Amino acid sequence: MDLLLDTHAFLWFITGDKQLSDNALAKIKNPDKKCFISIASIWEIVIKYSLDKLEIKGGFQTVENFLENNDIELLPINLKHTKNLLKLEQHHRDPFDRMIISQAITEKLMNVTKDKYFEAYDVKLFW
Repeated sequence: MDLLLDTHAFLWFITGDKQLSDNALAKIKNPDKKCFISIASIWEIVIKYSLDKLEIKGGFQTVENFLENNDIELLPINLKHTKNLLKLEQHHRDPFDRMIISQAITEKLMNVTKDKYFEAYDVKLFW
């Protein structure tokens, strides 16, 4: 099953942060797994970066370069993803995470996340 990285998993991956589990790191680096990041995550990163709530060494260009150099594909938001939000219970209040959950369910992807709120949904998880 291919992977959809939660925002924190992606950021920890690009920065080499030890908070990313060894299991998650190995799964992300596995060439047999296709990795995606939601455009919602990129949007979240840009917002936090522009508000100085997130520091990225080398600026946003680092994110772009990392996506390209590590074969991580952007997953756009489509109408099916937004419609599936209507079916999700309100266990998780963060709109970015709710979209990531909806995308994973819709596209049959495994979420790579440490976020415990994801466990309340019918979505495959890995950490």
